[in-house]
Amino acid sequence: MDEDIAIINSNTRNQRIKDFFTKNKKLLISCLIFLILILLGFYSYQIYQDKNKIKISDKYNSSIIKHKNGENSGIVSTMQEIVENKDPTYSPLALYYLIDNELVSDKNKINSLFDILINKTSLDSEIKYLIIYKKALYNADTINESQILEILNPIINSKSVWKSHALYLIAEYFYSKGEMQKSKEFFTQIITLENANLDILKETQKRLNRDLSE
Repeated sequence: MDEDIAIINSNTRNQRIKDFFTKNKKLLISCLIFLILILLGFYSYQIYQDKNKIKISDKYNSSIIKHKNGENSGIVSTMQEIVENKDPTYSPLALYYLIDNELVSDKNKINSLFDILINKTSLDSEIKYLIIYKKALYNADTINESQILEILNPIINSKSVWKSHALYLIAEYFYSKGEMQKSKEFFTQIITLENANLDILKETQKRLNRDLSE
């Protein structure tokens, strides 16, 4: 008797499953096709990204080789194009190359390239903070107090490993302007950081013990 009931229940369950698939066949097929299309789209996008990265890499490396061999024509425009491609690896490297080799004298142009990296490029947060710091460092000699604070504000309000560098830059900025009290305030903040860079910390302690002891 129990076996008969079990067989009936099993048959009923199987029939319900069969009925469900029969009734929803079109919907299930549509969902399957949609899932396949998503997977194909994702796979195609990955292939596109990989090919694009290789293309950018080749362009970056060949441009550097040409520049080092004395072929200067096109190096600036090529590096600008690489920055504008918003590649997480080669776009920052391209901007650094322009700056390190002093290939662009127009600060507004360099700052616009910094902004592409900071605001429009998908970067790891610490890499982005490093680029913000480099932007502040690049402009430190020509901007005023509010401008340097505005640039570095995202780092100062974070727990980034670059926070101590940012505070040190601001402290040095005020020190160079002869504003010792403001300089001391920022140096003091570095001492209280848990993840302050050791070299920065040592320099800060020297500065506080020597130049700002009064």
